[in-house]
Amino acid sequence: MDTVAGIGAALLSAFGWAFATVLIKAGMRSLSPSSANVLRLYTVSVFYAVTLAVTGGFGGITSAGPWRILMAFLSSQFGFVVGDYFYFHALKRMGVSRTVPITSTYPLWTVVWAVTILGRSADYRVYLGASLIVLAVVVVKRAEEAEHADLKGFIFALLAPISWSMGIIIMDWLTPYFNPLTLSALRMFSATVGVSVFIPGSLGEIMHVTRREILIIAGAAFSGLYLGQVLFVYATAEVGSQISAPVSAINPILASGLAVVFLGEKPGRRIVEGLALAVVGILLVSSG
Repeated sequence: MDTVAGIGAALLSAFGWAFATVLIKAGMRSLSPSSANVLRLYTVSVFYAVTLAVTGGFGGITSAGPWRILMAFLSSQFGFVVGDYFYFHALKRMGVSRTVPITSTYPLWTVVWAVTILGRSADYRVYLGASLIVLAVVVVKRAEEAEHADLKGFIFALLAPISWSMGIIIMDWLTPYFNPLTLSALRMFSATVGVSVFIPGSLGEIMHVTRREILIIAGAAFSGLYLGQVLFVYATAEVGSQISAPVSAINPILASGLAVVFLGEKPGRRIVEGLALAVVGILLVSSG
């Protein structure tokens, strides 16, 4: 186990996710969340297929056995189909700076599952940090109510991290059996199969997608689902999901900052306060 390398990889994955978040928001101006997710997953599957073909990595998938492949499939559905469905709809309704502080609670859920399901240990700082993260959600929710935002967007933003955390825990269990690239590829191929159920309803939009939208979605796929995911799987293999998830959750600062700079979003005072509470909570969880 290399703790420094694992934490460093988790931080780098956060940069990839933050950049992808802003690109997805920009690319969804004329695309529905479902169409954007279909395009994103099919695009990144091509990236992974090319990489595995060049490196000879397909053997790591074919030799994995049906049970592990099934678990990877379930992990990907929680992470990239169900979770991202809620996430994209929340982004569409509330914007990056309001959605990300709520979805940043996925470390809380991941730690809970890691302790209760995988038997990992956690001290008082983890629980204190988790409490601050929950408080951050309350602050953001009050801000949304004050700004007359719709309840549906908030619920979507809250369900996304719960689903993500389940995908992370299953992925954590799988890390001893795969190298990071192979496991990332298997999960993306599985997610692409799962997201295909949305193709009939999205086909009209997909057929009329512009070159600009394709480039934006491809950039988001490469940044978030290729680089970000390979780094995150590596970090989880090195330090466990109870550490990698909280550390990588620094991406709310990055995503919200990028949204202000590039998308012109203006988070209110309570949004900033909620984000600050979430970050402090994340740091406490990480130190525990």
